[in-house]
Parts: sequence; structure tokens; C-alpha cells
Amino acid sequence: MNAVASSLPEPEPTAGSGAADSTTSKRETIMSTEIRTATYASSIGNAQAASSLTLKSTAELLARVLIASLFLLSGAGKIGAYTATAGYMASVGVPGAILPMVIATEVLGSLAIILGWKTRVVAFLLAGFTLLTGVLFHNNFADQVQMIMFMKNVSIAGAFLLLTVNGAGPISLDNKSC
Repeated sequence: MNAVASSLPEPEPTAGSGAADSTTSKRETIMSTEIRTATYASSIGNAQAASSLTLKSTAELLARVLIASLFLLSGAGKIGAYTATAGYMASVGVPGAILPMVIATEVLGSLAIILGWKTRVVAFLLAGFTLLTGVLFHNNFADQVQMIMFMKNVSIAGAFLLLTVNGAGPISLDNKSC
């Protein structure tokens, strides 16, 4: 019995007055109202949970697209400016011969993140790649622009580590059962 129904006083029935029937009717009404209120509240909670799941899923997909688009565009840009990129890499002591591997890492890694395929592994590898490129190409901390670029790489690596821990979310190839 609930607290409201149990707190109602029990009237003493009198012969032929129907007081016992009246008390029972009040209790049933109160209990029925509480059950309907609880059911309604429960359905609202379920609707909010369903809508937040949709919002969460959409936000996770959007976040993957936003973070990976940087790498997709960068990889495509390296293809278009292959010679200049190889020259820049050589100027900081990185052999231009590994440029195809860099392009493949950026393009294929970003597509895997966007699609949500092997997200945890790819995100972990891209976090390492991002930190490595920050150390190799943005290590002049006396230059404020280079320091900001390095910190940008550290921040992106942090986002990839979040993907590593949390996965791609429901809207992904990782979540599809084959």
C-alpha cells in the first residue's frame, strides 16, 4: 500500500451508512491516479531517453566527421602538392619517401573514422600519428604559431584517445552485426 493511501484515516463504519464503501472507493481512486501518473512519468522518461540517444548518436557521428575531415583534406592536399610536401618533409629531416604512407594513413584513417570501422584501433593509431607529427613538424616552441600548432595536435590526439576509449557509437560500421 502506498504512503498516501495508508495515511487516510479509517472511518468507523456505521450500520447502513456505506462509509466503508466510500473509504475503499477513495483509496482506489488515489491508487489509480498514482499508477497513471507513474506510468505517464515513465513514458516521458523513456521518450527523453530515446531522443537523447538519437541526439547522442548523431553528435558522435558529427564529431567523427569533423575530426576526420581535417585528415581527409590534408591527405588529399598532399596528393595535389606531392613534390612540395616531400620537399617540406625533407627540410625537417623526414624522408620524402614515406609520403605515400603518410597520405594513406591520413586518407584511409579518416575514412575509417568517418565510417566507424575499426574505430578504436584506428583512433589509437591516429592519436600516435598526430603526436608524432606535432613533435616532428611543430617543435619550435619559441615561435608562438608553432606552439599553437603543436597544442592543436595534442588536442586532436586527445579527441582520438576519447574515440579509442568510447568507440564510434551506434551509427557506425563497428556497431553493425554481420
